[in-house]
Amino acid sequence: MDATTAERLDSRQYAFVDVGAAGTIAMRNLVRACVWFMSTVSVYPALAATLIQGQIVDEKQAPLHGVLVRVTDHRTGISESIYSRGDGSFALETSMQGEVEIRSRTPYFRDSKFKVSLNGEEPNLVDITMYKMTDAQEISDSLPAAYHFGNLPFEEGDDSFFTKYQFQRDCLTCHQMGNPLTRVARSPRDWVGVIIRMHAMLGNFDAELRDRRSELLSEGFDGAPLAVRPEFPLSEDLERAKIYEYRMERGVVPHDAIYNPTDGLLYTVDQAADHMAITDIGTGQTKYVSQSGGGMVHHVFGSVGGELAVFNGRNGPHSLDMGPDGKYYVTNTSTNSIGVFSPETHEWEPSFVIGGGAIYPHTIRFDLSGRAWFTLAGSESLGNLDPETGKTGVIRLPRVRPDGMSGGTTPYGIDTDPITGMVWYTRLFGDRIGKIDPGTDEVTEFESPIRGPRRMRFDASGTLWVTGYSEGMLAKIDPATFESTVYPMPEFAAGYRPAPYALGVHPQTQDIWVNENMTDRMYRFIPDEERWVVYPIPLSGTYTRDMTFTDDGKACTSNNPVPPAALEGGVLQIICIDANAYQLGS
Repeated sequence: MDATTAERLDSRQYAFVDVGAAGTIAMRNLVRACVWFMSTVSVYPALAATLIQGQIVDEKQAPLHGVLVRVTDHRTGISESIYSRGDGSFALETSMQGEVEIRSRTPYFRDSKFKVSLNGEEPNLVDITMYKMTDAQEISDSLPAAYHFGNLPFEEGDDSFFTKYQFQRDCLTCHQMGNPLTRVARSPRDWVGVIIRMHAMLGNFDAELRDRRSELLSEGFDGAPLAVRPEFPLSEDLERAKIYEYRMERGVVPHDAIYNPTDGLLYTVDQAADHMAITDIGTGQTKYVSQSGGGMVHHVFGSVGGELAVFNGRNGPHSLDMGPDGKYYVTNTSTNSIGVFSPETHEWEPSFVIGGGAIYPHTIRFDLSGRAWFTLAGSESLGNLDPETGKTGVIRLPRVRPDGMSGGTTPYGIDTDPITGMVWYTRLFGDRIGKIDPGTDEVTEFESPIRGPRRMRFDASGTLWVTGYSEGMLAKIDPATFESTVYPMPEFAAGYRPAPYALGVHPQTQDIWVNENMTDRMYRFIPDEERWVVYPIPLSGTYTRDMTFTDDGKACTSNNPVPPAALEGGVLQIICIDANAYQLGS
């Protein structure tokens, strides 16, 4: 041991934490601590700031692998998390200073939570003992929403309205079912109001179906503890990863987010707060720019004949994409318009109404010629906008009978083939995937290889990737032949399928990042290896949206369950995962 290392060991803070018991942990052998510390010096980054490190064991002193160690500075609202290694050790480098909260979490163990003071570059060694849950209700309450929802008494058979895959597509598209807010025991009558709102979103007003679904939810969410015990395998890849969280204090429904490579900021539209949230992921600070004052609809072209129209009230910004002019074009779901936001001035510019019977513009992407295309979720159509002329168009899709309880097929995801320039889209309740030739407006549709096709993305080679929301699938499609390969997402208990919402293709690695809304986890699929990596997320009740990627490789998304109280802590956020923050140890 050299003199510099000896000095560092002598001056560091060393804490032992015992959680959930009145006794104390026996003092660790100092030699073991020094040897362990030296073994991590070559594995983790050099000390640029403060290092928090230690070992996590259970009450029998066995090391715990994959424990999520989260450090939070409540003054800035920033949290940083890593996972413990196979020997229970962890090391998190942070620029945080002063008092921080450290929380450790892993399935079937009680959380550990305590505070430490960070000062300068002095390393902090914190050893933690975690204790197993023993009470059946405590264990049940700790399980993610997927297992409470999956325990409902679903019906069998493809013709039934009450199968699990129909319920999953019908009822989970905006919020979780099975979290602490939605699994409260209620009578069928108490469920009716909820079901009316849910079915109204689908255009279904059948009272008999409403009442049957109310009965089923009342029967399933009875307050009794679950018997299912999902097993969550851990990947070695977790030892490389680091998670960053940024609180959005004024967020109500922060929907899709996009990273801007020019200024390094994250731009997130909030569908309910009617603003653009601009987050500096260096400081954790977010600026909010209201759309209401600058988002009035001005010139309207195309099918509505160039008339001037103005809408009052909320716009409901949902999705966004950057145009050739460097501005963000935003789908306004409430005013059926396309908003425009300048990242250079941080101001909203006049919006473009779509017209032509367009209802609920949903997801937006630009084609290779610089024209914006967007799905119209409420009107069985696609729309387009030429930003230079302001001209809009609406293309009606072929008639398709919707599946499940929906009154329509809900055109949903959309993306442009980087090779051919064709624009592809999904119909969530129609189990269809289609393409449109932007030069001729010719539409071709195919039966989807997965149920509930939701969002889609092309990779750099022109391969199309689509999430299957109804049954937790990922489809790889050759757009030239429509031949497909379907990859089931990891299942941690038989019959309890994930609910994948959106996906993004990492620009450097071409890995497929899939967000999932019922298991408090994020998923990465490595195509070359046909392998999944699953990242537990710090907060329970997590419900994430579209994926975006920073220049340094982080995968980011908003976390916005509806209502915000459904998220642990009640404050919505941006989450970023750096899959390669650390090197694997030997």
